[in-house]
Amino acid sequence: MDHDSPAIIVERAYRRYRSGRRDIPALDGVSLTVDYGEWIAIVGPSGCGKSTLLNLLAGIDSADEGSVSLGGKSLTGMSENALAAWRGQEVGIVFQFFQLMPTLTVLENIILPMDLAGKNRDRHSRARQLLDQVGVLDLAQNLPSELSGGEQQRVAIARALANSPRILLADEPTGNLDSRNGGIIVDLLEQLWLNGTTIVMVTHDAAVAARASRTISMRDGQIDDDLVNQPSSLVSLAVNG
Repeated sequence: MDHDSPAIIVERAYRRYRSGRRDIPALDGVSLTVDYGEWIAIVGPSGCGKSTLLNLLAGIDSADEGSVSLGGKSLTGMSENALAAWRGQEVGIVFQFFQLMPTLTVLENIILPMDLAGKNRDRHSRARQLLDQVGVLDLAQNLPSELSGGEQQRVAIARALANSPRILLADEPTGNLDSRNGGIIVDLLEQLWLNGTTIVMVTHDAAVAARASRTISMRDGQIDDDLVNQPSSLVSLAVNG
């Protein structure tokens, strides 16, 4: 990645879906720049385009018009194989429904993306280090079905960090969790951000969005507002420092 360029550049991205005889605009000319070291919360009502935008950033979906670049690399026109290889090396993705492999242990779920990226050296110790970082090392030999929702989400975050991405994309990371486990996940995301990870997070929760360094509001496939926040951690540093 070219760290002299912004982490993310989206220029006039359009995405339409066909419904019967109609084209439904999911994204309507969205432009966005995210610098390294930012923690972005994308908010808005259901159907506003926030998850579609996140999918474009992840290379899971592609724009009908416009361009998307991450770390100075354009995703436009990349083949599926190239996109899959790029995702494995450069971007961590945290899904709302965890997407853990049910027949693999927790430890094996963390090792899998390293295997796919060809990173065979020290992968077991790296996986254990990540599980310790998110607080579930004692569950390394369990299957995902034996974990609570909050524990599964922590494992999903550890898996997203397996290949040391500079950019973490999270789709409703607290959406299926109770308030206690949701709070643990947001605290973990905040610590990752303070340690230098760039985060783009879709959320429906205003309190979660307020923890980010910047909030982008979407409506009808467009960016409606773009505000710089003062997260709680920065407030604490200012008060105590």
